[in-house]
Amino acid sequence: MASMTVLATTAVPDHLRGALTRWLLEVTPELYVGTVSARVRDELWASITACVRNGTAVLAYPSDNEQGFELRTAGEQRRSPLDFDGLTLVAFREEGQQTAKPF
Repeated sequence: MASMTVLATTAVPDHLRGALTRWLLEVTPELYVGTVSARVRDELWASITACVRNGTAVLAYPSDNEQGFELRTAGEQRRSPLDFDGLTLVAFREEGQQTAKPF
């Protein structure tokens, strides 16, 4: 069954942006929304992670958990999702720090 998907990208190659607009609506620069199946979403994510290069990407989609959604990230980011007893929290990485601090 198709479900709402939100994808935010930063500094990704133009060819990737073009490919994403085949499946999702680019509502503002590098912010995509759409209703796609889980298979299409997973194939899009595989394409994104394969060519994100120096950019970043965050994918949010519905899931059967307490929060009602899941997050995926690709690329070097300042924010990292962490699982905390089944809840997804976002940890911030400080300048010069390699990994996010656990809570």
